[in-house]
This record gives sequence, structure tokens and C-alpha cells, in this order.
Amino acid sequence: MPNHFNERWGGPIEGLRLPLTAWNSLKDEGITTIDQLKAIAHQLEQLPGIGVKIARVVRDEITRVSAPEGRLLD
Repeated sequence: MPNHFNERWGGPIEGLRLPLTAWNSLKDEGITTIDQLKAIAHQLEQLPGIGVKIARVVRDEITRVSAPEGRLLD
């Protein structure tokens, strides 16, 4: 089975590009908005399928898309 950890995919939360495992975990938890995601960002590792590495990726993406207008971080 290929490792898709380094691949990023768009999903239901506009602007975020996450590994498929992250999207699947968020979907399973009913998280469909950036505000919902921000509210649980501190406990991402507790969600099934999200470990330390993916939690870090998700938090980095939250930071990137939350940057002030015109200042997207790459």
C-alpha cells in the first residue's frame, strides 16, 4: 500500500490541503468548517487516524490559510 502522507488534497474546508487520512478523520468526526477545526486543533492527536505528524500538518495548514489577506504562507 503506498504512503500518501506527503500528498496533499483539497477537501470540504476551502483552502486546506491535507493528507487523505486527515480528511477522512475530520469527515468521520463531522468537522466541515475551519472554525470547527480551529476549535479542536489542540486535541487533533486524540482523533482516530490522526497522529503527531498529521496533527502538525493540519495545524500548519490552519496557520497558512488563516494568514492575513494577501499574505498566504507557503
